[in-house]
Amino acid sequence: MSCHNCSDPQVLCSSGQLFLQPLWDHLRSWEALLQSPFFPVIFSITTYVGFCLPFVVLDILCSWVPALRRYKIHPDFSPSARQLLPCLGQTLYQHVMFVFPVTLLHWARSPALLPHEAPELLLLLHHILFCLLLFDMEFFVWHLLHHKVPWLYRTFHKVHHQNSSSFALATQYMSVWELFSLGFFDMMNITLLGCHPLTTLTFHVVNIWLSVEDHSGYNFPWSTHRLVPFGWYGGVVHHDLHHSHFNCNFAPYFTHWDKILGTLRTASVPAR
Repeated sequence: MSCHNCSDPQVLCSSGQLFLQPLWDHLRSWEALLQSPFFPVIFSITTYVGFCLPFVVLDILCSWVPALRRYKIHPDFSPSARQLLPCLGQTLYQHVMFVFPVTLLHWARSPALLPHEAPELLLLLHHILFCLLLFDMEFFVWHLLHHKVPWLYRTFHKVHHQNSSSFALATQYMSVWELFSLGFFDMMNITLLGCHPLTTLTFHVVNIWLSVEDHSGYNFPWSTHRLVPFGWYGGVVHHDLHHSHFNCNFAPYFTHWDKILGTLRTASVPAR
């Protein structure tokens, strides 16, 4: 059952809304920040860097703690400062020079309005799953085209493959066209599904984490692909094979599109 304002104790709400309402009420206390045109850029950068930093620390510790190397896909590789700093610098530069102006224009045309009610928990989870599935399909098509058409690869996607061995901060080392393409898919799916602002924030956190994990170079027992059954989710090993061989594993997360089109390769199958 829906409600007009779940923070009013006299109004009945569904259990899913009651579960998320305290969190949403707390976030709405920062309404001025959430509605600011600066928030999307600040949120994106801090979330991304926050997820990357633990892997950067692990890469540094590997030199002194050899036991950590058992979890690395490439045990003898650790990114140098000459690799890390340009990746971080390009991410910051692109967000300030390109993402922020677009965000500012969008804010000027349609300022964000925050509803009083939190979304139902099941609806939030369903929307996040649908957003991931839609994004996975859209980027699969985009990615496949940008590998199969030489001009597209050379002009727009090659920069992302400059580092053959992946590391966390290389996740967003990409051209402006690729960055805007991914952002467009995100916003289109959120708009298409009519996602609640809390769902949107949660989806972006999940999406950023999964992309960083895919590029981290670490295969832990608790990595996402080990938690999702039946090989439905590719994960870090799946994506590392793409960076190694270029002609396989084009989907960012799930494996069904690569299976359907015959571009799936697993670690046990040697390169052709």
